Amino acid sequence: MNPILKTAIPLVLVVILLLVMFSGLGVVVEAGHVGILRTLGAVQPESLREGFHLKKPFLDQVELMDVRLTASHAQATAASRDLQTVSTQVTTQYSMNGEIAPLTYQRIGNLGKVSATLVEPAIQECVKSVTAKFTAEELVTKREVVKLQIQQSLISYINNTLKEKGVENAISIANLAITDFNFSPEFNRAIESKVQAEQQALQAKNEKLKRVTQAEAAAAERQLSADAEAYSTEVQSKARADAIRREADALRQSPELIQLRTVEKWDGVLPRVNGSQMVPFLNLGAEVEEKPAR
Repeated sequence: MNPILKTAIPLVLVVILLLVMFSGLGVVVEAGHVGILRTLGAVQPESLREGFHLKKPFLDQVELMDVRLTASHAQATAASRDLQTVSTQVTTQYSMNGEIAPLTYQRIGNLGKVSATLVEPAIQECVKSVTAKFTAEELVTKREVVKLQIQQSLISYINNTLKEKGVENAISIANLAITDFNFSPEFNRAIESKVQAEQQALQAKNEKLKRVTQAEAAAAERQLSADAEAYSTEVQSKARADAIRREADALRQSPELIQLRTVEKWDGVLPRVNGSQMVPFLNLGAEVEEKPAR
């Protein structure tokens, strides 16, 4: 093949493709989108997938619908069960079903119309109905429960609406997030006062517990000291009693030991006596035998 032709053929094809696109003979569906084909205003049942598609010039028009995950933000103001005014900010993540996107477009509209006329009003209604079931304090302390109930209510509300329109499962709810709760200034001040009172009560309780613990520790220490002293006294008493018992046994077995103990305790001074009283504790005749005369 002629080298000139090899170069010219790709250029010709590119020119033809550009002419087709700019003359209305073709359309490109971007990634994450589907094409809604309208012929003389009539929506065709089949959606166009990503890529290049031919269309009839002047007769066909293509609307692109985003089928990626998108978010809708809404704020709902309602009264809680205890009649506190609560402003709730909610973000809902959802996506469109590309298979029935043409029918959804025909009966509801494009993505912006779906968000404005279906998703956001559904959020408003569901938030108000669920908020009325909880007190203002429970909305904060049971946030996860509140979120789950709002999400379930929202899914049910949207599915019922889509079913009535004949486009069931056109929207898939991925997640719901409560981004903020705003209460009235009076309620915020009441909550602040309550928290301060609870903190003060907790501090007083801790101080009381500390004092009780210290008193119990001191009492336990005194009890241990008394027990130790009583134990020492008991041991010493038993030891003295045992020593006395052993000494008494020894005295009973050796009567001479009594005299020995008496002598050991005598200070060497003879008592003064009057008359014919004998000197006590002396029995020399019994202890000393007379020596025979030589």
